[in-house]
Amino acid sequence: MTLTSATEIETVRRLRDLLDRALSAVSPAVALPPHLAALRQRTIPGRQVVLALGKAADSLFATACATLDRPLSGLVIAPAAAVAADPPGGAQAFQRIAAGHPVPDRGSLRAGQAALALARGLGEGDHLLALVSGGGSALMCAPAPGVTLAEKQALTRSLLRCGATISEINGVRKHLSRVKGGRLALAAFPATVETLALSDVPGDDPQLIASGPTLPDPSTLAEARAVLQRHGLTPPPAILRALSDPANETLKPDDPRAAGLGVRIIARGADALAAAAATAEATGVPTTILGTDLQGEARDLGTRHGALVRALPPADGPRLLLSGGETTVTVTHRHGRGGPNLEYLLALAIALDGAAGVHALACDTDGQDGTEPVAGAVITPSTLARARHLGLDAPSHLARNDSHGFFAALGDLVITGPTGTNANDFRVIWISPSQTAGS
Repeated sequence: MTLTSATEIETVRRLRDLLDRALSAVSPAVALPPHLAALRQRTIPGRQVVLALGKAADSLFATACATLDRPLSGLVIAPAAAVAADPPGGAQAFQRIAAGHPVPDRGSLRAGQAALALARGLGEGDHLLALVSGGGSALMCAPAPGVTLAEKQALTRSLLRCGATISEINGVRKHLSRVKGGRLALAAFPATVETLALSDVPGDDPQLIASGPTLPDPSTLAEARAVLQRHGLTPPPAILRALSDPANETLKPDDPRAAGLGVRIIARGADALAAAAATAEATGVPTTILGTDLQGEARDLGTRHGALVRALPPADGPRLLLSGGETTVTVTHRHGRGGPNLEYLLALAIALDGAAGVHALACDTDGQDGTEPVAGAVITPSTLARARHLGLDAPSHLARNDSHGFFAALGDLVITGPTGTNANDFRVIWISPSQTAGS
């Protein structure tokens, strides 16, 4: 990172410290143990089996093994890029499958088959503890009859590039799956199923996290078809047939088999923001949370936040603006690279136009923004000037969805590697006293 002054270097360090505090607050090691306390005291007549799924799967499983004082067995489904966390003593026997994200791969198919086999092997008196985190929709894949992996991969790419929300994307995926939308819980019936979820979705609706494999789903086949129509997507005939087949409807909340499916959220994006806000305010920096579940086009949000900052009246000391949620990117350039946090920052930098005293960081808390192995990036008052010095035109990069190329050339990417958690986006804007209204 080539910053132009000691002030920029110090302010970026403060932003990274706030990111670290936010990540710590929503880590499984911190968030999960309190929710396992009741389970430790419970007598389970049969087997205790754990399914850990998603980008935080390794950390969730390791924490469960360290916390529960009984032998555990189960299945861990995690991204191929994740660093496996060795569970301490307490793991009796478990299988770990590495799979693809954000597009499912053959590892995802193996994971889906293994999860179904695990669930179908349970019976009366057994207990399935599902530790679920975001990313599980791609990592665990069991296509509906007649649908191929290649067809699901192509549809997933189209949904990710068209600007669809996570609710819309998962609503489609649930109805093309034999594990999503409560179908895994059906496979485990009559065993008891309990879900502890780390939320990465706006609104913290648990049935959207990893497409809710162990929870009932109120969405319908008709709604899934409407998503494709709304975004102008024309999938192959096999997918259209599957989305018209009543056999592919998900488990509904009024189904008697859904009655005992308990769920608790162990951590969410709001917790990450609250931890960062508390850290800043403890040092005397007033903080405003603009929203914990902001959605919409990333570039539009960046433009709005830039206008908001420029309209603020002068202040005597630094101020902090925090926000979370999950924005989207409608990819209009086929070679575009860069996720929603990078696109947000590029639009924010253009809107600020070098405003003095304003620094910002935006990162995905799982460590990967979009398809690139970067968490996000930072911007400073010198961002656009440094870009021009390198011959980079910010509006052109934004127009072709190449925010990654822009920030990579500047050396301003934030690279954390897999964080072991996933609580959605974390955005922070630092405004120093040198920023004035209309600057």
